[in-house]
Order: sequence, then C-alpha cells, then structure tokens
Amino acid sequence: MKIIKNIAIIPARGGSKRFPGKNIALLNSIPLLVHSIQYAKKNNNIIDEVYVTTDSDEISKVALKHGAQVIKRPHHLSGDLEPTVTSLKHVLTQLSATVETVVLLQATNPLRPCDLLQDCFTAFKNGDFDSAMTVSRNEQKFGKINNGKYVPFNYTFGQRSQDLEPLYFENGLLYISKASLISNEEILGKNNFPFVINHPFANVDIDVEEDLAYAEFVLNQIKNKAQ
Repeated sequence: MKIIKNIAIIPARGGSKRFPGKNIALLNSIPLLVHSIQYAKKNNNIIDEVYVTTDSDEISKVALKHGAQVIKRPHHLSGDLEPTVTSLKHVLTQLSATVETVVLLQATNPLRPCDLLQDCFTAFKNGDFDSAMTVSRNEQKFGKINNGKYVPFNYTFGQRSQDLEPLYFENGLLYISKASLISNEEILGKNNFPFVINHPFANVDIDVEEDLAYAEFVLNQIKNKAQ
C-alpha cells in the first residue's frame, strides 16, 4: 500500500446556520477555505497532500479550483453536533494509502503566521508526542458568579494583569495528530504537545459575519507593520 507521510485535512461543512456560506465567505477577496488550502500548499515541504472534507457541491468546486483534493462527506457525518474527528477519520478510510500524520487546519481560523506549521511540526517530531496543538497565553481576569456574587477565578482583586498565573487557551490555528490516534476517534492524545504562540492571528476565529471585519483589520495591521 502507498504511504503518504503527512496530509492536511480541512473540514468545511456547508450548513452553517448562524453564518450561511461561511466557509467560502471572502476575506481579503479570498474565500475563507482557500486561506487554509494556500497555507498548506506553501508548506509542501511538510504537507504531501491537501484534502477538504465537505458535504457541499459549491465548497467542493472552490476547493478543487484551488488545488485541494475533495472527500465528499456523507450526510450522517455533516450535522451540527457531529464532532470534527469523525470527518477526519472518514477521510482516512477513503484513502488507498497509509497516512502517518494528519494536520488539521480549520477554515474558520484562516490566518496563521508563515512559520507556524514548520515550528510546531518540528517540535512535534523531535519529541515523543502523539499530537500537538497551538495555544495562546490568557491575559484576562476571569471570574465566576456564585449566588449573585462575583468570585475571581484566576486572580485576586487588585492584582496586576502581568502578575496573573499563566493560563492558556486553545486558539484553533492548527492541530497535528498521528493518524493512528484519529483512527481511534481522538485528535489530541495523552501525550499532547502545547505549542505556545502569542500573535494577533490567534484571536481571529470566524463564527459570525461580523468576525470578518475584525479579521480584515488584523490582517491589514500585520501587512502595514511588515512594510
């Protein structure tokens, strides 16, 4: 059987209720999905093949036009509540090849620093890890409301923000998993590596249409700084 070392999979369901057509909405005149396709192709020293898994004919056409391969996702794996891992596993079952590593790129996290995948993948391969994920440092003060009273969670009243206990959030920019892990319906394993990235792109997550305006702003800010 043919061996494909590393593939990128981009899930792109067609049925978003809060933002219809989200995965092909334009960001910087480029369909959202295509940002991730282009990113994977620019990292062709790591990524051998790029797959889009979708239930949408329209999304399929966009993906094929921009050089990705398409795996049509069956209806029973395309619901709102279906976990991402089942679509990844479905892709693996459709390939007549043995895959070693899967890089998950979410279309709704379209902006990534150029060297992010290279740096994260190198750390993943150099360690004895079964998966990796990108995380960012939390700089906010969180609390809970118990019985109508606000109770600080990660700080004490009056504490400076720079003195907060280090906490991190899952930013969704990319995930790396051994294919064997996904075959067991897991994306992140017990020996997971958290790759820390503190970058404005980590705060871009397209969930509703208004998020596109923020993404455009962040992208333009980064471009202007680079000039």
